[in-house]
Amino acid sequence: MKQQTMTPSELRSHVTEKEFMAHVIRLAQMYGWMSFHAHDSRHSAPGFPDLVLLKPTTEKHSGRLVFIELKTERGKLTPEQASWLNALKMAGQEVYVWRPKDWQLIEATLRRRENH
Repeated sequence: MKQQTMTPSELRSHVTEKEFMAHVIRLAQMYGWMSFHAHDSRHSAPGFPDLVLLKPTTEKHSGRLVFIELKTERGKLTPEQASWLNALKMAGQEVYVWRPKDWQLIEATLRRRENH
């Protein structure tokens, strides 16, 4: 049985970051991604991205590793978050800041097999 995800309009209507993350993780799992999220980041480096997704390498496709910062529609990046995202991007990593309004882009990104 296929898991249900929310429509973009449902996600935009007052969704919390925690709820948004649950939907992103569920969608990622549907597409075969492994996910990591530090549930208690108090002892972690400030600003590290919310979510790390790994699409394992197969015989037909190279793997992918992506770093994602999730924000509500009004959420702002902290200087530490911007620093981490910039450093990861400069190191050649695939980096995103996703908001509920980006749901179609999120789906397309997670469906895509190759690095962009």
